[in-house]
Amino acid sequence: MRRSPGVNLALAIGLAFLAIIALLPFWWVISSSIKATNEIVSTTPTMVPHSFTLEHFAKLLTSSDYPRFLLNSLAVSAASMAVTVVLAVLSGYAFFRLRFAGRDFLYRAILLAYAFPAIVVLVPLYGMMSAVRLIDNLFALVVINVTFAVPFAIWMMRAFLAAVPLEIEEAARLDGASRLTILRRIIVPLIAPGIASVGIFAFISSWTEYLFASVLIQSDANKTIPVGLAGIIGQYQVDWGLMLAGATITTLPVVVLFFFIGRYFVAGLTAGAIK
Repeated sequence: MRRSPGVNLALAIGLAFLAIIALLPFWWVISSSIKATNEIVSTTPTMVPHSFTLEHFAKLLTSSDYPRFLLNSLAVSAASMAVTVVLAVLSGYAFFRLRFAGRDFLYRAILLAYAFPAIVVLVPLYGMMSAVRLIDNLFALVVINVTFAVPFAIWMMRAFLAAVPLEIEEAARLDGASRLTILRRIIVPLIAPGIASVGIFAFISSWTEYLFASVLIQSDANKTIPVGLAGIIGQYQVDWGLMLAGATITTLPVVVLFFFIGRYFVAGLTAGAIK
C-alpha cells in the first residue's frame, strides 16, 4: 500500500528529529574536543567552535596514560570478541542443529544466566578471580566479558542457523563429511552475517564495560579506557578538554566497526521477526 506524500513527509521529519537527538551528543563531544579551554568552560555554550586547538589531543597522547588504556581495551575487546564468536558458533550449532538429552533445559539455563544484573554476581566473581589469582589481570576481564556475552550471542545465532536448510547438511553427510567439516566449510560461510553481528556485539560490550574493570583491575598499567577516563575526573576539578579528547578517540574503533559490519548487527537483532 502506497503512503500519501503527507505521511512520507511526517515520517521523514520524525526520523530527522530522532537522528538529530541521537547525533547531537556526539557532535557536542567531538566539536568541544577541539575548542580552547576557556570556550569549553564558558557559561555561554557554542554548538559551532569559535576556536580551534589540538592541544587536548597532544596532551592526552603524550602526557597521560591514555595510550596504555587504549591498548589494554583493544587487547581485552579483541580477545573477548574472538572467544565469544567461537563459543557462540559452536554452542549455537549444538543447540539448534543437534539433539541431545537436556538440550532445551541447558539452553534456557544459559539464557537465564544472562538475565541477572552484573552487580548481583560481582562479589562471587571477585572471590573466584581472587582464588585463582587473576585480580589485576586483563585475562580476568576477558573471562568476565565472554561469560556475559555468550548467552545473548547464542540467541543471536539461532535465527541465522535456522535460515540454513537442513538438506544442505544432509547432502554433505551423505558425501561423508563430518560434523566439524560441515560446520567449518558450509555453515560458517553461510552464517557469516550472524558471526559479524555477534562479533560487533561482543566487541562493544567489552569496550564499554566499566563495573568489573573498575573492581578487578587495581593498577594503572592494566586499566581500560572506561576506568582510565573516569580517573581524569578529580575531586575538585576536571580537565574537560582532556576528557573530551579521550571520549572522541574512544568512539573511533566503534564507529569504524559499525561502518564496516554494523548492518549485520541490525540484521542479527531483527532476523526472524518477519516471516
